Order: sequence, then C-alpha cells, then structure tokens
Amino acid sequence: MTDKVQPALDEVLLKPLVEVALLEDLGRRGDVTSQATIPVEMQAKLEIKARQAGVICGMDLARLSFALVDAHIEFVAAVSDGETVAADTVLATVRGNARHLLTAERTALNFMTHLSGIATATRQIVDSVADYPAQITCTRKTIPGLRTVQKYAVRCGGGRNHRLGLDDAILIKDNHIAIAGDISTAIKQAQKFAGHLIPIEVEVDTLAQLELALDTGVSLVLLDNMPPKLLRQAVIMCQGRAKTEASGGITPDSVRAVAETGVDFIAMGYLTHSTTALDIGLDFSA
Repeated sequence: MTDKVQPALDEVLLKPLVEVALLEDLGRRGDVTSQATIPVEMQAKLEIKARQAGVICGMDLARLSFALVDAHIEFVAAVSDGETVAADTVLATVRGNARHLLTAERTALNFMTHLSGIATATRQIVDSVADYPAQITCTRKTIPGLRTVQKYAVRCGGGRNHRLGLDDAILIKDNHIAIAGDISTAIKQAQKFAGHLIPIEVEVDTLAQLELALDTGVSLVLLDNMPPKLLRQAVIMCQGRAKTEASGGITPDSVRAVAETGVDFIAMGYLTHSTTALDIGLDFSA
C-alpha cells in the first residue's frame, strides 16, 4: 500500500508523555555522564538514522524530547510519520549543546523505535491481507499511558483504531453477558442506555449466541476465537444484518486465513503488545 501519512497529533497530547519520560530518565541529578565527559559549552550535530527499513512514527515526540531539554536545539526532520524508509535513511538532524543532545537521546529514540515498530508491523499485516476486504484494527491492549500514541502508530501503518477507551462505544463481552443473565438481556439493556449515537457491539463465541444477538439487534458482532470454518458460517449469517469483526489471538501467521473468511474487521492486540521495535539510532555527525 502507499504511505499512510497521518495528521500530526496535537502537541498538548504529546508534551505530558515526553515530560514524564524525561523526568524518569533524569532522576535526581540529571545526566551525570554527559556532565562528567562533555565540556559545558560544546556544540554538536547528530543524525537520527533508521538502521533498518520500516515505517516511521514518533517524529514529533522526538522533537519534543530535545526541545524540552533545551529549547535552543535545532531539530530538522527529513521524513514524516507514516513514511516508509530504507535502512540508513537519515530521519532528522539535531544541532545544539552536546550535553543536552545526549541527555534527550534515549527518550527520543525510545518513542521512535517503539512506535515505528508498531507502524511497520501494521503496514506488513495490512499489506498481507490487501486482497481481501477485511480492515485491520488494534485493541485496548496497550501500554498504560501510551494508548493515544500507540493507536496513532497503528494509523500510520495503515490500520484502523478500535475503541480508544471505554467511553467510545458499547462492547458487550462475555462477563457482561454472564452478569446480566443472558445475551439478549444484555443487548436490550444496552439499547435502552445507548440512544442513537452510541454503537453497540457484542462478543459471541458460538453460532447459537450469534443468532440470539442478531435477532435482538446489534451494529457489530465480535466473533471471538472462532476457527476459520466457523468464521465463514458466522459471516454468512451476518450478511445484511450486522458487520463482523474477528478477534482472539490473531497473529501475522494466522491473519490471512482469517481475512479469507470474509470478515469486515480483524482486531489484533498483537499490534500494540507484541511488535518488535524498529532499530533507530542517533549518530554523531562530524
């Protein structure tokens, strides 16, 4: 697929994340290594470089990492979030006080390597099912505090976001059904609560549950941990009645078989909890 360049997240959303990360790293005394080894007024130029090919994400977080340590650091981006780059591509150049550059280095790279890893994995998975109508979505299985940027990284990779939080939509899961008494009761109670603006999705793991959900009326069904053969039957049952979303331990190795069943969406917690960081480094430029 083509690069998925996303509108930048507002800085007001990003700044608190960077501040927390810098405070964690600086501790009580700051960067004692740079203080001990680098002259106080020394200037330097460094390059943020991709050491392997991938989809880039986290440029603004990196920029803020340097800016919050030293507002005089010059950060010149060479690429945008969502762009695919080759190995050895220079992503940005930073110039300024050498101590301050090194102080911000790890925070900037932590954000970029993690989020670029998510974006890269998402792009690979989206491309792998491009022959089918299914759209890849993430889940709420995110690192606490980083959900906004992790889900942004999924979008940069060409995926879609499921719920951002518990307030986005009603998703009736197995425990809701168990406590409510049965699936029809849970759905009817949700319908009374929702009004016309909140969509309702219900999780099912059998065709019998699915039929009850469809008869009661929902916008979307979450087909949980169903093997491909069962998923195909579920998709046929839902045609014209509800959208379908497959979930439950789906990996890059199994996602294509799921897409072949004809589901509308494939929810993958893998994208935010199991992807590998992209190798990005900060190199001295003489």
